[in-house]
Amino acid sequence: MQTTNRFFDELSRVMTGAAGAAKGLREEVEQLVRSQAERVANDLDLVSREEFEAVRALAAAGIAEREALTRRVAALEAELAALKKGGARARPAGKSTQAKAAPRRAARKKS
Repeated sequence: MQTTNRFFDELSRVMTGAAGAAKGLREEVEQLVRSQAERVANDLDLVSREEFEAVRALAAAGIAEREALTRRVAALEAELAALKKGGARARPAGKSTQAKAAPRRAARKKS
């Protein structure tokens, strides 16, 4: 009976040692793979997550600005088309031809 118990005790110690060695080997291999992957990533000159997110935010802002400008141009084109259709010439708001001509006429009458 003692021989069987001793055999199983020894077998248990060997298995425990093998499991510990396998775990240590696994951790060492993981560390080696991680360091190799970092070296390859550095050699490829990849961007970091922070840099990527910053450029992504800039691109989103640029897209939003482009869409706003597109809407503004469309509104201005519609306004210009309405002015052309109505037969009126496009003039800046608040300035009329008569208002400009009035001082010139008054100057001609005085001379």
